[in-house]
Amino acid sequence: VQLQACGGGLVQPGGSLRLSCAASGLTFSESSMNWVRQAPGKEFDWVSTIYSRINRTTYADSVKGRFTISKDNAKNTLYLQMNNLKPEDTAVYYCTMGVFRGQGTQVTVSS
Repeated sequence: VQLQACGGGLVQPGGSLRLSCAASGLTFSESSMNWVRQAPGKEFDWVSTIYSRINRTTYADSVKGRFTISKDNAKNTLYLQMNNLKPEDTAVYYCTMGVFRGQGTQVTVSS
């Protein structure tokens, strides 16, 4: 299984970014997947999950209403649309599936 996140960058508070995660080596359409993040000096935090079989999404309270997780099964790609970004969203973001975690992408929210 290979997971590669991209789309991070530097954005001002209130701005938006869309992260993508290209996946291979798995049955993507049947896989529930997650976004997690790690801020400097802190533990990993769960951000969001999309459950493929039941078509359900869940979010951490800190991002609910601002972030949207989605999948494009035809492209084997997971997305995270992030709106109204806050400085506390600054972290390296990773996509995960089961025990697999790919390389992350840095998101920095700063004025």
